[in-house]
Amino acid sequence: MVRREWAVEDLVADWTLVEADRALLGNKSGATRLGFAVLLKFFELEARFPAAPDEVPAAAVAYVAS
Repeated sequence: MVRREWAVEDLVADWTLVEADRALLGNKSGATRLGFAVLLKFFELEARFPAAPDEVPAAAVAYVAS
């Protein structure tokens, strides 16, 4: 299970979009872009997609959105 509390350093290390991630986001916009980015990073960390929205840490969503 993904942890709920994240230090800034851990957010940067695990949830930062790298160039290859950004290439996958190219044709997406708005909420679709953010949702795709968050699901992509979640999958990289957990090797699965979240079963429910509350599995995704709010801090991670806020970090990716910024």
